[in-house]
Amino acid sequence: MTLAAAPAPAATSTGAPLPLVALPQGELLTVNADNLPLLTDALGPGVHFKPLRLDLENGEWVVLATFAPGARIPLHYHTGSVDAWTMSGSWHYLEYADQPQTAGSYLFEPGASVHTLACPEDNTEDTVVLFRVSGANVNFNDDGTFHSILDAALIAHLTGALAEAQGHEPLNYIGGGAAGFTAAR
Repeated sequence: MTLAAAPAPAATSTGAPLPLVALPQGELLTVNADNLPLLTDALGPGVHFKPLRLDLENGEWVVLATFAPGARIPLHYHTGSVDAWTMSGSWHYLEYADQPQTAGSYLFEPGASVHTLACPEDNTEDTVVLFRVSGANVNFNDDGTFHSILDAALIAHLTGALAEAQGHEPLNYIGGGAAGFTAAR
């Protein structure tokens, strides 16, 4: 059964008409991370995630990442900016080991940042970080050679493949727009 979206409100909460430029939004776009399964070992051993928003058209992705003690993400270059909020545990960049990120830390990374994420092996709990990434991670092997590109499109692909392989129903996350023509051709 398909439910139609609720009609957009015609006025503000005070009764004033909505501005002409307001987009028609019939419902809030919201997901509850507690209702999403954790896709385990998704980006390597001990690197798990839950997709919250994957916008392929704008190249933006928001994931709730969980890292086991000792987990690591390879050296990578960001083509866009990143916002990271550490919710539990601790992690650091090998290149900035003296600046650990701990529960409550907010980190902004400008585009063109390069670093290697690592969680200490002696962490007593998993590390959970909310990442909002604009663009892609260009990943490198330990010897500096190219490894892969991680972007919203690949994460969407991994989400579907891992959900199926790990026995989950298709995951419900917020997607991007749908490019197309505005009038029939």
